[in-house]
Amino acid sequence: MRELITTGSPMEKQAGYSRAVVQGDWVFVSGTTGYNYNKMIMPESLSEQIHNCFKTISETLVQANSSLDEVVRVNYILSERAYSDEAFKIFGQYFGDIRPAAMLLIAGMLTDEMKVEIEVTALKQNT
Repeated sequence: MRELITTGSPMEKQAGYSRAVVQGDWVFVSGTTGYNYNKMIMPESLSEQIHNCFKTISETLVQANSSLDEVVRVNYILSERAYSDEAFKIFGQYFGDIRPAAMLLIAGMLTDEMKVEIEVTALKQNT
């Protein structure tokens, strides 16, 4: 059974995607930027953006009966190579013990203020 999870962002409908898709035992979380949905702003700092990505991803995984502990694959996108040292330290705070398969790309973002985007694949927790 396929389940679609949304944050309620109008961008999801406009661009034709879901925050996550749950299919069988798998949870596929779309690329997530550092937007702060509580304040409806994009923070300036890379650190805040990364923590916001993980907050949104964590909340989405909970809705899908999963968690960061169940992540098996992560794809990171940074807008600048120079961000990698700072980013790696923060990524390690979340995944240092979990150690999913990972990939990092350096690429342009949709807007100039976006510095990071993170996509994950996770297993649902056994209930």
